Amino acid sequence: MVEVPSLLFQLDELVGRVDFLSVGSNDLMQFFYAVDRGNRRVSDRFDPLSAPMLRAMKQIVDRCRAASKPVTLCGELGSQPIGALALVALGFRALSLTPSALGAVKAMLLELDIKKAEGVLRPLMDKPDRNTSIRKRLEEFASAEGLSL
Repeated sequence: MVEVPSLLFQLDELVGRVDFLSVGSNDLMQFFYAVDRGNRRVSDRFDPLSAPMLRAMKQIVDRCRAASKPVTLCGELGSQPIGALALVALGFRALSLTPSALGAVKAMLLELDIKKAEGVLRPLMDKPDRNTSIRKRLEEFASAEGLSL
């Protein structure tokens, strides 16, 4: 389980020793931002769809692909249609979902053109716009594509 940011700096060694990786997105984000996600006074100060977090996730996917190791994601991010959209655009192909989220995420993914989503997300991660969040841009993309979030 990749749940702490320090593992991002050990991915090459890690993928050489395991059969697969799974990203624990809840814990990874909490430790990545050093924020208590359960504390309402500070939990809104980070967005899992921010450029730094998405870059970290992409790094994991890329290293796993290069080593021919499967990578999965578990956590709340995959259970949100917009989160699943971003994760699939990053290269994740296996997500753990809460049962209640399955229908909405599946419906969105069945309609998603992954190549278009990749094309939208990549520049947003590389050169984030300070005036518009990645989340907002992905919502605009989904709306233009007729995807239900």
